[in-house]
Amino acid sequence: MEKKTMHRQLRHVALVMVAAALSCAAAGCVSSCGGAFAEYDGATEVATMELKRTSQSWDGAELPDYPVGKPELVVKRYVFPRGSRLGWHHHPVMNYGIVQQGELTIIGVDGKEKTVRAGEAVVEMVGTVHHGENRGDKTVVLDMFYVSQKGTPLAVQHPEIAK
Repeated sequence: MEKKTMHRQLRHVALVMVAAALSCAAAGCVSSCGGAFAEYDGATEVATMELKRTSQSWDGAELPDYPVGKPELVVKRYVFPRGSRLGWHHHPVMNYGIVQQGELTIIGVDGKEKTVRAGEAVVEMVGTVHHGENRGDKTVVLDMFYVSQKGTPLAVQHPEIAK
């Protein structure tokens, strides 16, 4: 690899790491970020780890084809206090996330469940009604990444479901 290109890539990695640390500090999670990633503090070279590769959501359903047209990528951070839960909803777009802290349990309308713990990646259901809840003893911090198009909702609520 050309030295200039490699230097540019290393500078990019460093900038991404600084941005992540700053966003973590701005979100008030300095201690949880430091604790969650302390195992990497002694790193001496750039490393990559594949956290997830799949064509299925967590419940085994095949993901839909990419939409046609210009994409809109959205990144959201969700914070679930202990004992909290989202209402029933479905996603019309593909999305996946990484639990940064705590444990999040996702429940499908069919009763199927999956608990995702800190450091784990999850691929959400598309078009299937579900909700998430924090049954643990720690606040959940979840970063989600959506593959969407402008004007498409990331989630559609289902208040008519009262389970």
